[in-house]
Amino acid sequence: MDILLKIVAFVAGLGLVVLAVSSAVQSFVLPRAAQDVIVSAVFRTLRRIFNLAMRPASTYEQRDQIMALFGPVGLLSLLPAWLIITTAGYTGMFWALGAGSWYDAFKISGSSLLTLGFATGDHIALALLEFSEATIGLIMVALLIAYLPTIYSAFSKREAAVSLLEVRAGSPPSAVELIERYQRIHGLDRLHDLWVNWEVWFAELEESHTSLAALVFFRSPKPQQSWVTSAGAILDAAALVNAAVEVPHDMQADLTIRAGFLALRSIADFFGVAYDAHPKATDPISVSRAQFDEACDHMAAGGVPLKADRDQAWASFSGWRVNYDRVLIVLARITMAPAAPWSSDGKGQRVRVRAAEEGRGQ
Repeated sequence: MDILLKIVAFVAGLGLVVLAVSSAVQSFVLPRAAQDVIVSAVFRTLRRIFNLAMRPASTYEQRDQIMALFGPVGLLSLLPAWLIITTAGYTGMFWALGAGSWYDAFKISGSSLLTLGFATGDHIALALLEFSEATIGLIMVALLIAYLPTIYSAFSKREAAVSLLEVRAGSPPSAVELIERYQRIHGLDRLHDLWVNWEVWFAELEESHTSLAALVFFRSPKPQQSWVTSAGAILDAAALVNAAVEVPHDMQADLTIRAGFLALRSIADFFGVAYDAHPKATDPISVSRAQFDEACDHMAAGGVPLKADRDQAWASFSGWRVNYDRVLIVLARITMAPAAPWSSDGKGQRVRVRAAEEGRGQ
């Protein structure tokens, strides 16, 4: 019976170590999205703690200030979680191989993992376990140190485009304001370059925010900025131009929309968000016909040339929006994105124009 118990302890301990190492490899090394039970448990637990911490906050700015710590704290919490699980796993294996009591096995495990060297075993099997645990501990720490520059490089690249969008679409970003500003300042023919740049941005977003999942929760430096609402503004702007604006059709806008909804869907897949991968053009969306008409009225008042058939324009816009509507709204909720027209609120928001700030004559 004692031998059977030791076999079970060794196998269970080995399983815990494999689980921790696998989690670290998937998070730091594997260049693709991978569901992981440890990462999920850490971030879910932290989110509950942060939700409690936000209860006294009365404004969005206060909640944003608290949530700004969520991504970094979650990332740094992964290493202690992996080390604790590894320590527990090796404790079971040391005990199974005759290291003494559970306390003695725990001391040897902790000493080996942290390379302290104050507790050691007295035969070759224990020595081999000690060396392997010390190696795993060093590798995990080294991986985290190497991981941080990578994640902040991806964050910086993401936020550069988000900050530039504020110049073109306001803060929070609005698809309608983006189109109006291009009409007044650049000319709608210059939108092609914008679509090209954001197609690349979406491709990089998909790669970085699935392989480096903690990035999803890294918030923008300014409370009213968010990668989610920026993505929504660009997708809505491309959809509005395709559907309602009287300009020659630009296939690049189509490509940008497709790159965008594929990126958002890939990130949503990581979080287990359910959505229809093949929606019908007539499926309902969170933007109402009244809000679409309001947007068109604003654009018309701003001198944007619109197509005459408003019904067809609405059908076309809805057909584009349905591809990313649900994942956009859910990701905005998951990341606690700031309020923004059509992006962070399932009911949609009234279109915001800043005529007082900008002036129609500019």
